[in-house]
Parts: sequence; C-alpha cells; structure tokens
Amino acid sequence: MSAENTTGESGQARKRRLPVAALLPLVVFSALAVLFLVQLLDGGDTSEVPSALIGKPAPEFSLPPVPELERGGDQVAGLSRADLLGHVSVVNVFASWCVPCRQEHPLLERLAGDDRLQVVGINYKDKPENARRFLGSLGNPYALVGADEAGRATIDWGVYGVPETFIVDAGGTIRFKFIGPLSEETYASTFLPELEKVIAAPDRAKTGS
Repeated sequence: MSAENTTGESGQARKRRLPVAALLPLVVFSALAVLFLVQLLDGGDTSEVPSALIGKPAPEFSLPPVPELERGGDQVAGLSRADLLGHVSVVNVFASWCVPCRQEHPLLERLAGDDRLQVVGINYKDKPENARRFLGSLGNPYALVGADEAGRATIDWGVYGVPETFIVDAGGTIRFKFIGPLSEETYASTFLPELEKVIAAPDRAKTGS
C-alpha cells in the first residue's frame, strides 16, 4: 500500500473518531432526559428524578439584577453563590412566559413569609420588562433575583426547564431539587418536609457537610 493511501486512510479515521470527552456531556444529558421521559410516561413523579448536584456545593455563579425591578421601593439585587451562604435558601427558577410558574407562585409567597429562610429567584431567558410585569401583577416573593438571560447559569444548576426549585443549606450545599411546579399537595407532602429537615439541621447547614 502506498504512503499516500496510508495517510489518506489515517486522516479519514481521525475524522470519524470523536473524542470521548466531547461526547460525555451529551451522553449524560441524554440518559437523564430518557429517565425523565420514562417516569413521565409511567405516571411516576418527575420531581423525583435524581440530580447529580444533591449533596454537592451550589455552582459558582453571579447574575446581575433584573433592571428596575423593585421591592418595597428598593431595587432588587442580583444573585450569586455568595448570597446563599449563611441562610437556608429556596432557589426558584422561573420565567414570565412559564404558565406553571403562575400556578405555584402563591406557594412561593407563602414561603417568603417564613423568617427562617430566604426565597431567591433565577429569572430564566426572560425580558426585563416581562419579568417586572410578571412580579408586579402576582407579587414578588424573592429577596434577590438574578437575571439569566442567556440561560448559562441554569445549565450549571442542572435545570431541565422551568419551574424548578432547590433547597440550599446555609453552607451553600444543595440538599433537594423539585422539578416542575409545586402544588398544594406536593408542597405539603414532599417539598415542605424536605425543607424542614434542612432547617432542623443547623450544624450540617453551617458546615456544608
């Protein structure tokens, strides 16, 4: 076989070969998506799809505020990982165009009245004027709101779609993830018991262990 043929075949083989590292995120995402779909079709609780982030530190992120979004006459500040330290936090990913977000909103307002925790929001792929209108009409339960217009921060949080809600302890560790809109039933039977467990474990929350 000539050197030219050998070189040509080697070049074609290299083109056909994709690095495993480049395919790994796609494989992991596809596996989780299939698991989510199977549970949905089987009538299972999609909120119980496992997350690789449970028990892990919340990702590093820093999001700017939604421009001109006010609460009590003051500009609502943006959101970063540092803001999650020292408090038990309920982190809610929402958008004005998300119909289920409207359905769960009264439950978030109820949570905002609990002085043992802070409710904060990540506004996902939204226009500032729409986010302001959404919270202006329904009420603003969020002490802080980070604008994730590009959707990059939510990828780091492993978000499938909106709404999703996380419980983060005072050490900045993610303790629970709820996928989809909270309802009165899931709030009482699933979310609130998990939240109470985190609140009742101050030593673990402080150390993030």
